Amino acid sequence: MLLLLDIISGILLVTGVFFGLSGAVGVFKLPNFFTRVHAASVTDSIAVILIIGGLLLQTTFGINIAKLLFILGFLLITSPTASHALAKSARHGGLLTMSELEKGDQQEKTPK
Repeated sequence: MLLLLDIISGILLVTGVFFGLSGAVGVFKLPNFFTRVHAASVTDSIAVILIIGGLLLQTTFGINIAKLLFILGFLLITSPTASHALAKSARHGGLLTMSELEKGDQQEKTPK
């Protein structure tokens, strides 16, 4: 039974690291601010769930599980909220989305 828990825990941890790294690659490779924030937010949330799930399977019952669940809840609430705040402040600051930039290019190309 312990071997099965170790295998499942390892799979969860490796998958969580994969999602975390893919989010980091997305931050560097995607074309604009909004797609970068989206990549970081989505992959960060799933990576946290998987990594803490893997850690929960490795720990003993007691205060450690309570701490890990508290950390998980805190990160699941604050990470999407922070991403939303970043995107909203960027819009408020005048940063345009890709579709708005494309509409502006099309309007400039149309004859008057």
